[in-house]
Amino acid sequence: MDRNYILSEEVAQKKLLRIAYEILENNFEETEIILAGIRESGSVIARNIQRILDSIQNHIKTDLVTITLDKKMPKEVTLSKPVSFDGKTIILIDDVSNTGKTLLYALKPFLAAYPKKIQTLVLVERTHKIFPVTPYYVGLSVATTLLEHIYVEADGDQVKGAWLE
Repeated sequence: MDRNYILSEEVAQKKLLRIAYEILENNFEETEIILAGIRESGSVIARNIQRILDSIQNHIKTDLVTITLDKKMPKEVTLSKPVSFDGKTIILIDDVSNTGKTLLYALKPFLAAYPKKIQTLVLVERTHKIFPVTPYYVGLSVATTLLEHIYVEADGDQVKGAWLE
């Protein structure tokens, strides 16, 4: 099958490195950041961001949490482990932002706590927002039609790229 790649593996890695530096710039005063990846590709991206952050600095501790929810009917949202979010900086991470719905519902577990700040990160952002959530960190912003779909391809902990269908 021919795939219309909009991000190669090499370019995706460069974008993740740039995003990691942006995270440091915007959170230089922090001592800990919680990276909350939305299950599957969002978690892969979160692990990559954690690995990059840990390799380019040593003053911010990173903790990784996986968020699980049904993206079509996100009634129940669960976390991979209990974590105190009070006074902490949280970065909510997903692969693609379409309408903003997944990011909005994934915020649910953090609303019962009192985090210092919550930022959002996506590798690819689409321009069709229905819900009022805009990614804070973006690898690539793409204008698409409503009928097109973007897939982020991951192999284990490696982001292999993104393609448009």
